[in-house]
Amino acid sequence: MEILYNVVLVLHFIGLASLLGGFLVQMASPQKGVNPAMLHGALTQLVTGVILQGLLESGAVEGGAITWKLATKLLITVAVTVLAFLGRRKTGNQVGFWAAMGGLTMVNVVLAVFWT
Repeated sequence: MEILYNVVLVLHFIGLASLLGGFLVQMASPQKGVNPAMLHGALTQLVTGVILQGLLESGAVEGGAITWKLATKLLITVAVTVLAFLGRRKTGNQVGFWAAMGGLTMVNVVLAVFWT
């Protein structure tokens, strides 16, 4: 089960790279919006995060889950995913969606690293 956990964790990081990369690549661009990389990254983060939490809670892998931390991160990830869907459907100015997704993603990274 440890190998499965690690594979899902790698996929989780790939989702983060896609989401954050899609945000950062547009920093210098005059037209900012939610691109497919951001949407797919958000979905990957959400799905793999739930799987990781399930593996931790089931006891399939060693290590304790910090319930409040993961619940907070889940809420932020759901918000980012909803923003990604709304941003992809909206035509025209998407700077608000883009900025909110980037900011919330950075908050999630900080929580993952510093909240123990």
